[in-house]
Amino acid sequence: MKAYTTGLATLACLGLAGGAQAGGIDRSGQDIALIFEEGNYAEIGFARTWTDVGGDDLRQAPGAPFFGYDSGQGYGDVAGDFDLLRFGLKYDVNDKLSVIFLGGEDYGVDVSYPEAAGSMFGGTYAKADSYTLSLVGRYHIDSNFSLHGGLRYQRADGSIGLSGLAYGKVAGYEVDLDSDEAWGYLIGGAYERKDIALRVALTYFSEIAHDFATTETLNGASLGASEKTRVKTPRAVNLDLQTGVAPDWLVFGQIRWVDHSQFTVEPEVFTALTNTGLVNLDDSVTYTLGVGHRFSDSFSGSLAYIYDQVDGDSLVSPLAPTHGSQALRVGAKYTIGQVDLSAGLRYTWLGDAEAQTAEIARADFSGNEAVSVGVKVGYRF
Repeated sequence: MKAYTTGLATLACLGLAGGAQAGGIDRSGQDIALIFEEGNYAEIGFARTWTDVGGDDLRQAPGAPFFGYDSGQGYGDVAGDFDLLRFGLKYDVNDKLSVIFLGGEDYGVDVSYPEAAGSMFGGTYAKADSYTLSLVGRYHIDSNFSLHGGLRYQRADGSIGLSGLAYGKVAGYEVDLDSDEAWGYLIGGAYERKDIALRVALTYFSEIAHDFATTETLNGASLGASEKTRVKTPRAVNLDLQTGVAPDWLVFGQIRWVDHSQFTVEPEVFTALTNTGLVNLDDSVTYTLGVGHRFSDSFSGSLAYIYDQVDGDSLVSPLAPTHGSQALRVGAKYTIGQVDLSAGLRYTWLGDAEAQTAEIARADFSGNEAVSVGVKVGYRF
């Protein structure tokens, strides 16, 4: 049986397209499949995600002791569409050692509630970007076992603004986190049997701690000097598996754990005023199971189901108005000489959630979705 790898497009491993959410801020899934390509290889990929995330305010019904009455005050799409551009280069130094250079966005946030007088969250927003460059080495112990590891350089920045009745005395608060650069690492290993297309690979990604220069204001007025705010992009573990099950057929999967609870934003003045932080996320485990088929020496395709399981209940941060997700992804790859052309489509059902402050549901988000389309070009040299 020939070794065979599915032709998947550059599609992000989505929790919520467009922002910090109960399933996290993960946009890329931190795919490092490039290290397993045969020979010298370069690739570049682009993906676009369109989101549809909306909800309705919840109010306190007359005489009721809790919130839960649909006020009819609705929010349109609060999660912004986004693009991902990723690239990679693999070079074999010799029969034992390969070097890989990767770049792209791993984590991101883009949430904006439309302005609406008298609403719970109208005008609230959060935006953050992180761009990561990774230099990875892979060493073959023998024909079956290999080790890989390397350094990750990350630049990040962000801003958050709170507005609406749900925030009480801190409505009108804004914080700006200036750009910061920091370092992390990844390390892992793999077992392979190329005669049956078997591969089991485990990779650990460390957290990356940023110390952001911080500016805090309330209704435009300075809240005084702030210390730098420490924010960690979360650590994660990927377990990737694949095996041939028949000639030209492959079953593949992944289990990905992300420690989103590490991602906290606690500016000094805001924390002193409220005794809480701005962002509180739950850890997630994402399961992927798929099948791939090679129709000819030039053309292959794949189909995968993705389930994002999130800890905790459906009460979530307003900056994270979904709870888990399910998705279907289809992909295809066509090879012309030394060039691989890949394309794919992903449809995501985003989990229902209730945005809260002080552990009280303030808005309901349900029936939301996202669609992603991606393309990738690879070249062997």
